Order: sequence, then structure tokens, then C-alpha cells
Amino acid sequence: MRKNRDPGESIPSELPRPGNRQRFVRQVVRLAGPYWNCERRAKVRGVTLLLFVLTLAQVGLTVWGNYWNRALFDALEQRTVRGVLVQVGVFALIFVISIGVTAAHLMVKRWLQLDWRSWLTDRLIGRWMDHGRHYHLIFTEGEHDNPDQRIAEDIRIVTEVAIALAHTLVFSLLILFLFIDILWSVSGSIAVPGTDVEVPGYMVPLAFAYAAIGMGLGWIVGKPLVRTTNALQTAEATFRFGLSRAREHSEAIALVHGEPVERAGSAARFRQIVRDWDRQSIAYMGLVSFSTGYGGLLPVFPILIAAPQYIAGAMSLGVLMQAAQAFQRLTGALSWPVDNVGEIARWRASADRVLSLYEDTWRLDRELRGSATPRITRERSDEARLRIADLCIAEPSGRILLEHFDADVGPGERVLVAGDPSVTGGLFKVIGGLWPWGSGRVMLPADGGLLFMPQRPYLPEGTLREALCYPQPADGCTDAELRFALERVGLASLQPRLDERDNWDQSLPLRAQQRLGFARALVQRPDWIFMEGATDAFDPEGERQILQMLHEALPGATLLVINFHPGLEPLHDRTLVLERVAESKFLFAGRRANGVASH
Repeated sequence: MRKNRDPGESIPSELPRPGNRQRFVRQVVRLAGPYWNCERRAKVRGVTLLLFVLTLAQVGLTVWGNYWNRALFDALEQRTVRGVLVQVGVFALIFVISIGVTAAHLMVKRWLQLDWRSWLTDRLIGRWMDHGRHYHLIFTEGEHDNPDQRIAEDIRIVTEVAIALAHTLVFSLLILFLFIDILWSVSGSIAVPGTDVEVPGYMVPLAFAYAAIGMGLGWIVGKPLVRTTNALQTAEATFRFGLSRAREHSEAIALVHGEPVERAGSAARFRQIVRDWDRQSIAYMGLVSFSTGYGGLLPVFPILIAAPQYIAGAMSLGVLMQAAQAFQRLTGALSWPVDNVGEIARWRASADRVLSLYEDTWRLDRELRGSATPRITRERSDEARLRIADLCIAEPSGRILLEHFDADVGPGERVLVAGDPSVTGGLFKVIGGLWPWGSGRVMLPADGGLLFMPQRPYLPEGTLREALCYPQPADGCTDAELRFALERVGLASLQPRLDERDNWDQSLPLRAQQRLGFARALVQRPDWIFMEGATDAFDPEGERQILQMLHEALPGATLLVINFHPGLEPLHDRTLVLERVAESKFLFAGRRANGVASH
């Protein structure tokens, strides 16, 4: 059996839940960090460095603007037309450079966001899709519901918001260190009333105190926003999934007139969105109310505390305005956590959802490969035969369905499998590598193509040609082969539509879809064909005719057919009847009983 592991990766020894705050950052770095060491790392690192340089340019322009602000107000205070005109020219230069730097920064940032998203999406889709994990996760516990939404939406939020937050954080840190020096130098010193003590750069500690009070109160007020944002995003994903599922099964819903039930279900899911939206709105209201008061006081507060210096003649009007602006820049940099609490909450919620899916794929690998629990081994043998030895099929819970089953199918045989549907369906999934729960060995033929035909064949949205050749490339099939296959299975009317694009699993009835499955077998001409209910939509005569056609078209192919319709025995060499274990037994209990597989 193939190991469920990506090349070059090893299963971590411990897989903490993403919600564990102590290890959250480490988990994020392990998932997303390798992007800067990927195969195109030279370009990625170069673009990241360019983004940092452009951020430095933005910081430099901010400092330049601060000194320009001082020069402008000094010129206004001196009432010199020439001085004001000079500053207008300087402002025009700053304005033009700022536009260029901002535009370049935007394009570089968006390229990095999209490229990181592309890399992370490819990595997570690989973890989810490879080795049938997308199927196995359905039967395992964990927080991996709506994986499509986690990959499509949450990865977008994780990458876009992470880079935006990283940029603003770096910008704020640089502003912090630069404007501490500026504010210290321009604010001068102030004497403590009643003493001979003078406090140099007194506006700097006041800026830290103002920001500290704001951050403390902001985190208290904004804390509920993290929880409510996570709940709202989960409710939104559930609502989208319900609508998507209704679209996929629109025909079945319409036939039984199930629209009222679907509308009620959608309404119930949307009511959960409304509840979570209201909770988030209350959390936002508290945070916005605080931010409004905090931000409204910020432009006035530094002017008031610097006013005594200006009135005393210790600083000019330009220095006063420069000090006030520097105070605002410094407190703005210190208030980065409060200003971005909403985005941090949104990023954390999406990162948790992405990490949950990613970690559950690793946990699944560890469980399937663990030595404590027996698993079914599936591998290629050295013979051109299908051998099944001491097979035990169990449910994911450990409840045994079938025990001690042995089978040997040689090349060219036609074997009919009947019996309990849960057991026969389990055997089909075991041979296909979808069902590892149980024990025993499945040894596939040494060579030759294998084709698995479920009850409803998968027909990808696209051209009919692509659906017939799937999963092989469409350009590998000739028109003559495709037309011949369609004619043999009774779908000659579809020949003119080979290059027509459609949603075939919606536009064609089930019987036509099953006929397309047989046409696909004629095109691919496999040596071994495994079918489960692949003719359920046919009437008895049509079922007999389609199987007889397959025997004639592929006389050397081995067939293992799971079917419960009577009258098919003459078309097969032998019949296997599989019955479920009578009593409730569990694989993990160490008890064994006789199987009931009969030939």
C-alpha cells in the first residue's frame, strides 16, 4: 500500500490543535514559511526585499513630510511669500514621489500576496487531494468541514491580510524609532512645577502613556471581536456550502419538490449568520466607539501639551506643528495593535481554519500508518492476478463488516459479486484504495491498466471529449475512437457534441451517464475493470446487452462486477456472495469470528 506522505515530508511527532496559542505561530510558520524557500525562492526573496525597500521609502517620505510641515508653518509665521512658494515646490516634489512609491508598493505587494496564495493553495490542495485524503477525511473526526471554503476563501484572507499586516507593522516600527528621536529633539524640556527638576523630551513619555492607555482599553474592548469574527466566518462558510450542495442536487430536489425544506434549511443557516453578525456588530460598536474617542483626541492633545512651550517662546509655530505631528505619528505607531485588532481577528480566524484542515491531513496520515491499529495493505504483486488474503473490512469506528475473506481472480475472468451492499461496497473501496480500515492484504496485478466504475461516473464540467477521456488528456484520444465508443454504448446521438461544453452530470440522465462510463472503458481499454452498481439505471435486458457488449469489445479484460440484479450469472464465470458478520464485533477488541464469504 502506498504511504500517504508527500515526497520530502515527514509526519510531525506532535500535532497540536491550531487553537493552542502557545504553538499557533509555530504551526503557521511550518505551514506557510517554506514559501520563502520554495523552488522560485530567488524571485520571492527579491520581491520581498523590494517591498521592504519601498516601505523604507514610504517611511522616508513621512519623515520628510514632517520636516516640511515645520518649514511651511515657520514660513507662514514669518509671512514670507518666497518661503511659502519654496515649500509649495517642495510639497509638489514630495507629492509626485509619494504617488510613484505608493503605486510601485501596491503592485509589488499584490504580486507577493497572489504568489504566496498560489503556492499555499497548491500545497494545501496537494495535502487534501493526494492519496484519497479528501475521501478519508469524511470519515475522521476533526475541524475540517467545508474544505473548499477553507482553501478558496480562508487562504486568500491568510495571505492577503498577513502581508498587509506585516507591512504596516514594519512601517510602524520604523516610524516608532525615527519619531522618538524627532519628538525628543523638538519638544525640548519642561520644568516640574514647584521644583527645579526639568524633564527633557517630555512629550515622548506622554506619547507612550497615551498609547499604553489606548492599547490597554482597546484590547479589552476589542477582545470579543476575535471570537465573534471566527464564529461569523464559520457560519458564512456553512451557508455557502448549503447553497452549493443544493445547486449540485437541484434535479433531485426539484423532482421531490423539496424546495420548502431547502429554503427552510438555508433560512436557518442564514439566521445563524444574523446572530453572529449581531454579536460581531456589538463587538465592533464598542471598538469603534473607543477608537473614535481615542482618534478624535489625538490631534488636539499634543498641541495642548506643547502650547506652554510655544506661549513661552521656546518653540516656533513650525516646531509646534512638527511636534504635534510627530506625537501623532509616534502614538499611531504604538497603537498598531489596537488599530489592527479587527484585521488580526479576521486573519487569526482564517488561519485557524486553514491550519485545522492541514493538521487533520497529517493526523489522518499518522492514524492510518500507526502500528497500534491494523490497516489493510494494498500493493502490486509480481503476478498478473488479483489476490486477496485474510481480508477484514471494518467501519472507521472499528465495527467489523467482513472477516477472513480470501479471493484469487485470474486474468480474463468475469466475476460477479453479490450480497450485503455495505460489505460489497466496502470491498470495491478496498480494492480501489479508498478504504484502509480493517486488516489483510490486497495484491493488485503486476501490470495492466485498472479502471474503477462507480454507480455514477464522474463527469467533469467541460467538453464531452474531456469527459470521455478523463482522467487522461483529451488530446490523447482521436475522434474516431470517441465516436466508435459512443456508438457501441448506444449514444451515437452525442457524437456531434464532442466539443460542446456542458455540465454533463446535470444535463444527462443517470442511464446516459452510466453509458458514458462504459464508453470511457472502451476508449481507455483497461486490462482490469471493477464495477459497483455501474448498470443500476438499466432495465434487465439493457443491462445484459451493455455487459455483453463490454465482453465482446474487451475480450481479454478481467471483470469484477458488484451487482444485485438477478439473471446476470450466465454472463460471468463465477459468483461471490458476501454477507455481513452477524454479531457486533470490533477490530480493536482483539476478538475474531468466522467470516461468511461464500463462493
